[in-house]
Amino acid sequence: MPAGDLTRAVGRQLFEVPNANAFAVLDGASVPALLDGLHRHEPEHLCLLPGDLEPDMAEVAPYLVQLAPEHDFTRWVIEEGWGNHWGIFAVTPADLRHLKRHLRQFLTVEGPDGKPLYFRFYDPRVLRTFLPTCDADETRLLFGPVSLYVMEGEDPNVLLRFTLEQSLLRKEETRLVLS
Repeated sequence: MPAGDLTRAVGRQLFEVPNANAFAVLDGASVPALLDGLHRHEPEHLCLLPGDLEPDMAEVAPYLVQLAPEHDFTRWVIEEGWGNHWGIFAVTPADLRHLKRHLRQFLTVEGPDGKPLYFRFYDPRVLRTFLPTCDADETRLLFGPVSLYVMEGEDPNVLLRFTLEQSLLRKEETRLVLS
């Protein structure tokens, strides 16, 4: 799919929800030069990890980035990142700081031995597998203020859209038409 067509197809999912903000949750470990991209394009963004990070940790940390239609950063993330598991997209009426507080609670989970483990929910390979296994309470918790999660499918020519309707997870698949 030509880059412009992909950007328009994903953008329709992200920017056509009334009274909502679009965000990307990006994995610094998967996105080459993410910090450079954030610095160059200057979108509003926050690191999901707490505290002042050492440079090597800041480079691989997850970042919450507010997206804007027709913005160079938005185009870069969609055109370069789609199919490369750079992250997930969330649409919500919440603002950047509120969404950060919500998402930070999912960064660690308790392992079988009771020790904390990082939970890379922002990797589309993880979230698209994990969400369908959640019960109603877990699904409500993961969604919180989020109206819609968008991500690439296992086949990057498939866009996945997850919504919560009356406490039930709804998954829609859209085949991205190749030109």
